Amino acid sequence: MKHVCPKGYKCVLDLRATQQAIKILKDCFQQQLSAALNLTRVSAPLFVRRDTGLNDDLCGVERKVSFDRLDAPGDEVQVVQSLAKWKRFALGKYRYPVGYGLYTDMNAIRRDEETDNLHSIYVDQWDWEKILTRDDRTIDTLERTAQRIHAAVLEAETVLHSRYPELQPRLPAELTFVTSEELQGTYPVLTPEEREQAFVKKHRAVFVERIGWPLMDGRPHGVRAPDYDDWAINGDLIYYHPELDCALEISSMGVRVDAASMFKQLNFAGARDRMDLPFHRAVMEDRLPLTIGGGIGQSRLCMLLLRKAHIGEVQCSVWPEGVPESLKENGIELL
Repeated sequence: MKHVCPKGYKCVLDLRATQQAIKILKDCFQQQLSAALNLTRVSAPLFVRRDTGLNDDLCGVERKVSFDRLDAPGDEVQVVQSLAKWKRFALGKYRYPVGYGLYTDMNAIRRDEETDNLHSIYVDQWDWEKILTRDDRTIDTLERTAQRIHAAVLEAETVLHSRYPELQPRLPAELTFVTSEELQGTYPVLTPEEREQAFVKKHRAVFVERIGWPLMDGRPHGVRAPDYDDWAINGDLIYYHPELDCALEISSMGVRVDAASMFKQLNFAGARDRMDLPFHRAVMEDRLPLTIGGGIGQSRLCMLLLRKAHIGEVQCSVWPEGVPESLKENGIELL
């Protein structure tokens, strides 16, 4: 998918109403999220020092945006790609009790992102994390958490409808759970992306579990960094997006690695050299709390609930030359 205008697409809200609706949606959703998961809002860094190991590698190939500082010319600083590791440190530092956690606004620049209707080089999401006991590191915990996030999405949809009657509720009440292995068994000749598309179009609200380890064909359902999610207890929250007729991933989340799972995953990924970094040493020495956490895309949630066909309709970013003009000619006006 590149930058396209779907046939017959008509924007429901104009630019000004869209900006107002974005605020209503974000205010409502983060209130629902914090109440459902026992989270409090905190401030978070925009950048971290490279030698801390706190930045995330995502799929392992993305180039980070980095720079030095006037007061420390040789000290490289990187714009965060997510806050998965930082949040875990913060929970310990702020002495949160078991069952409670934090959330924050995470903003990032992903310079290697190929932009299209769903992707931007600017990332905005709610990053959240909460403390678990060892007995809570289960699929049941993961699924209960996903259900609560889905309920918060449904509540935001209801609030928007009360303010904008033209935004009729359309999400299903129930969230359907499926493992990556089950998807492969159901659609053996399709690619992972095609499997998600087919399954999500049928069920409309889906949580795909167990992403990272190779499947029966030797390939993983999706690439995951080996040092934050436990690949046996993670997943993606995905909704069907009618305007683009596609599966729209809203959130990636998971129970975080403990010493055993991180050692196993780093070995598999050929990344044992990371074990010497401060974050990884702290995990291996059980000096960090056990947690579950994830990121929830703010702009993507706005796309879904405000029925937008392009992410640039709900966030300000930079696009390839000619794209904004071409889209405007076809009925899509970017912010």
